[in-house]
Amino acid sequence: MSEPGTYVEKSFKRDTNYITTRITADGRDGFPVEAGRYRLVVARACPWANRAIIVRRLLGLEDALSMGICGPTHDKRSWTFDLDPGGVDPVLQIPRIQDAYFKRDPEYPRGITVPAIVDVPTGAVVTNDFKQITVDLETQWREFHREGAPDLYPDALADEIEAVSEPIYRYVNNGVYRCGFAGTQEAYDKAYRKLWDNLDLLEQRLSTRRYLVGDHITEADVRLFTTLVRFDPVYHGHFKCNRSKLIEMPALWGYARDLFQTPGFGDTVDFTHIKRHYYVVHTDVNPTGVVPLGPSLENWATPHGRESLGGSPFGDGTPPGPPREVVPPEHNPVLALLEN
Repeated sequence: MSEPGTYVEKSFKRDTNYITTRITADGRDGFPVEAGRYRLVVARACPWANRAIIVRRLLGLEDALSMGICGPTHDKRSWTFDLDPGGVDPVLQIPRIQDAYFKRDPEYPRGITVPAIVDVPTGAVVTNDFKQITVDLETQWREFHREGAPDLYPDALADEIEAVSEPIYRYVNNGVYRCGFAGTQEAYDKAYRKLWDNLDLLEQRLSTRRYLVGDHITEADVRLFTTLVRFDPVYHGHFKCNRSKLIEMPALWGYARDLFQTPGFGDTVDFTHIKRHYYVVHTDVNPTGVVPLGPSLENWATPHGRESLGGSPFGDGTPPGPPREVVPPEHNPVLALLEN
């Protein structure tokens, strides 16, 4: 699942005990980078998986690393490949990503999460460490990056990327979940205040700079974007993060639109899958399973005006070409507006 965790004193604590095996250029963990050997399994609904989808697309890794896409809903057992004919992944030949976890460990005791990278020859999960997955795609898979791919994790900025990203993860990416799954008023109040304290800091930071770190897109921007794009459709109401809407925060809203309108970001977003996942799967939060029709999405296509802050999306690089795996137009009507 996308949000495995436990409740500690009625507050949500994410299970971060991931499979930390790495796929590296030198194969130090027994899994060398190799084109065609691995399959990235994702769900467009999940913000952590959305990061990997964006990075893979920005870097042009489609030919080197295939991608399996799970549907937006799942049961207690696992994400399923219900979007594929017969409900079976065409490469891994399994109906559930759980099967690949059990290939790795028949007694696998923890959450069945996406993203996960599977070793196709053995059918076993190599890693589900979502943070390390994207960093390794950026640094270990360079041999297979497309010509003109941006450097999303420059050595000179790595420490700053992690320093900026740590509170974003703790209080924003994970903070919305701590609000939504809080079991007491006290736990909710604490998470809510931390969330908005940090969103206010980000509003200040992004009022004078186009990107979080440096003068072009980096890993830090990918990490923040996937929470922001879900904020008004899901987190504001479903998770009770309702002090303000994203569209009411000028710098963050402009920043989110800037990224959304950049090839590789908005064209990976499936608003239908996002809403179906949260509102249908989280029966403890939304027991009726009713999925709201709003909010209006057309405003994602409005001009953001952030070019005046300087910088450029890809630095010395170039944008990626058209997406290989296309989001259904009815699931993201903004894309048609941006094309016109």
